[in-house]
Amino acid sequence: MNKTTKIYIAGHRGMVGSAIWRALETKGYNNLIGQSSKELDLRNQQAVHDFFDNEKPEVVIDAAARVGGILANNDFPYQFLMENMQIQNNLINASLKADVKKFIFLGSSCIYPKLAPQPLKEDYLLTSSLEPTNEWYAIAKITGVKACEAIRKQYGKDYISLMPTNLYGSFDNFDLKTSHVLPAMIRKFHDAKHSTVNGQQAPVTLWGSGTPMREFLHVDDMADAVVFALENQFQDNLYNVGTGTDLTIKELAEMIQRIVGHEGDIIWDSSKPDGTPRKLMDVSKMTSAGWQAKIGLEEGIKGTYQWFLENQDSFKEVKM
Repeated sequence: MNKTTKIYIAGHRGMVGSAIWRALETKGYNNLIGQSSKELDLRNQQAVHDFFDNEKPEVVIDAAARVGGILANNDFPYQFLMENMQIQNNLINASLKADVKKFIFLGSSCIYPKLAPQPLKEDYLLTSSLEPTNEWYAIAKITGVKACEAIRKQYGKDYISLMPTNLYGSFDNFDLKTSHVLPAMIRKFHDAKHSTVNGQQAPVTLWGSGTPMREFLHVDDMADAVVFALENQFQDNLYNVGTGTDLTIKELAEMIQRIVGHEGDIIWDSSKPDGTPRKLMDVSKMTSAGWQAKIGLEEGIKGTYQWFLENQDSFKEVKM
């Protein structure tokens, strides 16, 4: 690996992909390539293979995916299953055929069983049933992990999978129809702060009981982990990426409420699903490899809210 290595970042305009691009540029990598979804439809197998034939990347980072929260996964199960498999399968197969030396596949902690012991170890994959609210996305990502593992086993190539915990940060999705829990809370508390009910700031209604526990990783830390994986040889095929610490959804809500400056009530709608009771990553393999997260949650949320304030006029509602 050197600074002129040709690196293709799939999904380079998304939250994760753009953070990886910035991190690589900061370290001096100067041969980065990317294509927008309009320029290259990753669901189109022939188009992907033609792109690889023309560009001949040496390294591929797969940060492309159709993503969303519980609501989006529940409403569009087919798209979350099929489109994610199409995207990753096309990229993995094209990389194999083009003799790409290093491939980094990015997944999600939702690949692990709903009731797996905590913290989640890489060995728990496929040991029990998944969380029903996002199993479509999880199944797609599991196939990607296994495809990379199969290539590593059969062809001896350096194809690895990094499984991040819940990510947040600059360029996040704040559309309430499709966003994940942390950016959705930022948006809800911000909107309620600027609305009144009976002369007071509007209340915020949040799904579930607030008792589930979640872990959050800033996207810049995730990008740093990807760069670390690029520059080092890993012994295994699958690594968790996270902070190793978590908090309840209620604690998260109260932290975001304080940062945003919302002074209204929080209403918990217990008729809505909680999702997995707890989802804490065991990050000991990454720690042993020499990497750990650096950005604290409160610091990260403050920066994310500032980014939201500076860019909210440019947000577009996401259509499925």
